[in-house]
Parts: sequence; structure tokens; C-alpha cells
Amino acid sequence: MKINLRNKRTRTDFLTYAGVIIAFVIMTILQNQGAISRSLSGQLVPICAYVTMAVSLNLTVGILGELSLGHAGFMSVGAFSGIIAAMSLQSAIPSDAVRLAVAMVLGAFFAAIAGFLVGTPVLRLRGDYLAIVTLAFGEIIKELVNCLLVGYDENGLHMMFNLNGQKTVADLGLTENGIEIIKGAQGATSTTTIATFTAGFILVMVTLIVVLNLIRSRSGRAIMALRDNRIAAESVGINITKYKLMAFVTSAALAGAAGALYGLNMASLQATKFNFNTSILVLVFVVLGGLGNIWGSIIAATLLTVLPEMLRSFAEFRMLVYAIVLILVMLATNNPTMKLFFERIRSRFFKNPAKEVRGK
Repeated sequence: MKINLRNKRTRTDFLTYAGVIIAFVIMTILQNQGAISRSLSGQLVPICAYVTMAVSLNLTVGILGELSLGHAGFMSVGAFSGIIAAMSLQSAIPSDAVRLAVAMVLGAFFAAIAGFLVGTPVLRLRGDYLAIVTLAFGEIIKELVNCLLVGYDENGLHMMFNLNGQKTVADLGLTENGIEIIKGAQGATSTTTIATFTAGFILVMVTLIVVLNLIRSRSGRAIMALRDNRIAAESVGINITKYKLMAFVTSAALAGAAGALYGLNMASLQATKFNFNTSILVLVFVVLGGLGNIWGSIIAATLLTVLPEMLRSFAEFRMLVYAIVLILVMLATNNPTMKLFFERIRSRFFKNPAKEVRGK
């Protein structure tokens, strides 16, 4: 039975990888042939960023079982650290692809540090208290970026906090060849957009490999044990702080990489983009796709990112129709009849290992 269950999980993971690869190949072919609209083509990189965000948040909410409302904060850390890295390394690294990779790695690194600093004290809390503290973290990051002034010239990076609101980028003392990267509340302006759909696809694949391998590992089983019964897990010697922090920091690092990809796809980006609404949007992706369901998070993030663009014909009623569609989908996915219907479809592709053992 254990072997059959392992084979089923391996088959599921393989189909997840294959589905993402097939989708990437199809969209690339359609994009090269001009068969998709310009608006949809512009959504490809944000879709990859939001898919990464949804899968990474599912690690915290669905696998670990802790509610986090500060995921947009980690995305913000990755976005602005990635923009700073990419803009300041233009002369040192001429290749856009290499510079984008470095920016995403640095975005993930700084977001992981933020996740560690926040997670160490915060993960001692549970439930609503954890949600409130992570929400506060996201708002703090937003306000800090609004006060941040960053520039770069041949002398290196120039950084300053405009806490009193009386300083400008001119106070950084940049030379004539210097570039202004972050201008406080104006955010990052005149950013060189180097993000690509291919880079987004690679990020999604890396995210899936990291998350799925973590879930299937011994550490993943310990994390899920904490979710199912914290007291029982602690009684058998599972280090609660260690495994909670492992899931939280991994989730934050992936969100930071997604933020760097997203930020380098925008010529202008403000900190207000990563507010409470963005955290809730990503949480909706996770809940709609199913807690702990990685494939569901991918589909939900893709559909809900594209849906507002598809509803533009409804003009001012666009967001109203979007909300109604969202409510109907949530009701349908939680309907027992619909659940039974999807379970029957799933059983056609995956045999139940327990039934096979009983049959033998």
C-alpha cells in the first residue's frame, strides 16, 4: 500500500510538472504567432508571479496550517530589493537574463531574511493572532518603502530614509551619471523592464520542485503532522519552532523571488501595490484552489488573474461581475455534489491504493 501511495504521489507531481510545461509551450507558440491579444500577452509574467505566490502561500496556509496575511510584504521586499540590484548592476552585468536571475536570487534572499526575522517571534502565536501580526508586518514594509530613497552612481549605492517627509532624491548627492531608483512614495520609476515569460516559467518550475519535494520529504511529513495535531507531534519529539520556521522562510523566499520578477516587469512600481488587498487576493487563490492542493493553486491563480481582463467588456460593472463569479465558484467548489463529481473524474486517472490492496 505504501509503494502504491508513493507511486500515486509521484504520478501526481509528474502530471503537475508536465501540465505547466505544456501550458508554457502552447502559450509561447501562440505568442510568437501573434495569436493572443496584447493584453493577455502582458499578463503572462504577472500570472507566473501570482502562481508562485499562491503555491508558496499554500505551503504556509495549506501544508503548515497557519494563516498568514503578510505575504504581500515578502513580495514587496523581493520586488524592491530586486529592482535595486538590477538597476545598480546594469554596467557590471550587461546581460539582461543574468541580471534578472541575480535580482531574483537577491530578492529571495532578502525576503528569506525578513521571513526569518518575522517568523522567529511570530510563529509562537497561532490562529487570528498570527494573522494580525503578519498583516501588520506587510503594512510596516509598505510604510518603510514609502520613506526610502535610493540612488546609484559610480561611487556605489546611496540610501536614505525620508522619515520627516522633507528630503528628496537630490539629497542623496548623486553625480551626473547617477540614476534614481526609488523615490519614496513615488516608488521605483523608470525601471528597465527585463522580466520575461521564460524567466517566469523557470521560477514556477523551481517553486514547484522546492515545494513538492519539501512536502514529500521527512521534513514535510513533520510539517503536516504539526498541522494535523500539534500536541501529538510535539509528544513524539518534533521540533515545532524548527519546522514552522522552515516552511515560513521557504514560503517567504519564493514570494521574494516572485516579487523581483513582478517588479522588473513594471516600469513604475509603488509600495501601495503590495497592500492588504494583494495579500487577500493571494489567499483567495489558495482557498479557491484548495488548501494543500498545489495544482488547484496554479489553476486558481491563473484564472483569477486573467478574469478581470476578460470582463473588460462589462465596463464599470466589471468588478461586480468578477465578485459574483468568485462567489459562485466558491459555492460550487464547496458543494458536496460537485466534490463527488470531481472525485469521480480524479479516480479515473488515479487509482485508489487502499482499494487495490483490499482487492488483492
